[in-house]
Amino acid sequence: MTNTAFSSLPLSPDFLANLDSLGYAEMTPVQAHSLPLIMAGQDVKAQAKTGSGKTAAFGIGLLQKIDPTQFSTQALVLCPTRELADQVSKELRRLARAMPNVKILTLCGGTPIGPQFGSLAFPPHIAVGTPGRILKHCGKGSLKLDSVQTLVLDEADRMLDMGFSEDILAIIGYTPTARQTLLFSATFPPEILSISASVQNTPVEVTVESLHDTTVIKQLFYEIEKGEKTPALIALLQHFQPPSTVVFCGRKQQCQDLADALNAQGLQALALHGDLEQKERDRVLVQFSNKSVPILIATDVAARGLDIKDLGAVVNYELSPDPEIYVHRIGRTGRAGNEGLALSLFHTSEAPKLGPIEKQLGQALRMDSLPTPTHTTLPTPPMVTLVIDSGRKDKLRPGDILGALTANQVLAGNQIGKIDLFDFQAYVAVETAIAGKALKVLSEGKIKGRRMKVRRL
Repeated sequence: MTNTAFSSLPLSPDFLANLDSLGYAEMTPVQAHSLPLIMAGQDVKAQAKTGSGKTAAFGIGLLQKIDPTQFSTQALVLCPTRELADQVSKELRRLARAMPNVKILTLCGGTPIGPQFGSLAFPPHIAVGTPGRILKHCGKGSLKLDSVQTLVLDEADRMLDMGFSEDILAIIGYTPTARQTLLFSATFPPEILSISASVQNTPVEVTVESLHDTTVIKQLFYEIEKGEKTPALIALLQHFQPPSTVVFCGRKQQCQDLADALNAQGLQALALHGDLEQKERDRVLVQFSNKSVPILIATDVAARGLDIKDLGAVVNYELSPDPEIYVHRIGRTGRAGNEGLALSLFHTSEAPKLGPIEKQLGQALRMDSLPTPTHTTLPTPPMVTLVIDSGRKDKLRPGDILGALTANQVLAGNQIGKIDLFDFQAYVAVETAIAGKALKVLSEGKIKGRRMKVRRL
């Protein structure tokens, strides 16, 4: 059984007394599993959500290595937004109360850079910030990272969502090879595993909370009369109200026809199939993955390699004759301990496909009756996509976009979603409620000192 007492760690009496005064009674699961590893100097790759106590997990660990008598930056924490960076800095200051003269500095975009140069005249022991601004200071020589012993990537999956992978790798290039790297992420998509493999040294993986729970996918099958599949699909979407849905079809034209039919009924849907040009495919995937459009209609070939987090439902509009494809399709929902939903429509003539699926699953299939159509509207997508007619080839970086949106502090960094950068265009997701303001800020203001064309998709 894991010891959850902070006194089980090699911490000074003053540090333990401070933890007690802060109300830290015992370690949370992520702290209990990762802190002994962190304090032993190992690289850690931890799967942990906001509210799990991850800040204290890496904070307590990195503070033990700080030497306040050395005036150099010994720890760097990268965060996706200014709000999270501020929150992390405040928590680190609370944890460092028992350690006199530890300087912690927050460096984020969306705030004037001039005063930061003044603060950096005397290097902080710990720098906390967003990738864009940290990289800018590294490039200007105002922030030296050659003494960093501990590097923390906090909410790493969110930073990758916002397009910061190149900036992160560039920043790491300024740090010593012999350092401890701690990566905290709510999910482990392939991009996170790739980053971990390239910047961490034999990391120990820590997964806690509900992440060990067996994934539960509710699977329901509906026998439909010919010509009734589209009305049945609409009735199911209205009944279950999934926030995001992938609908699988067998043919390219069927995808486009179904997307057109759903849009005609007032449902927002996009088609993904082999006839799309790369630019169109990119745009479709951007809008679906950043939660601007709730329904994606796709063929299996088009959806190959599709990695969408928190997918609410999968619908088999047309059953595949291969039961392994059925299992692969429904496995896209119900990830990271969430309950998934898989709905399958079939005509009587398709019934022979059910037996092999049943055998593959090793369980009986659950048949259900279609819900009565209610004409209920689906939830409004939480995000809206803005497209900027400038991209990588114009030296545009995600931090430039984030900084332009948050510079006047009318918009907050946590209201900005995924930022996707392509050669000549950039896409940024913003919360639906602030879409008008965000469009105005970008259209009337400047990004990287230049006016750029911006429109809403």
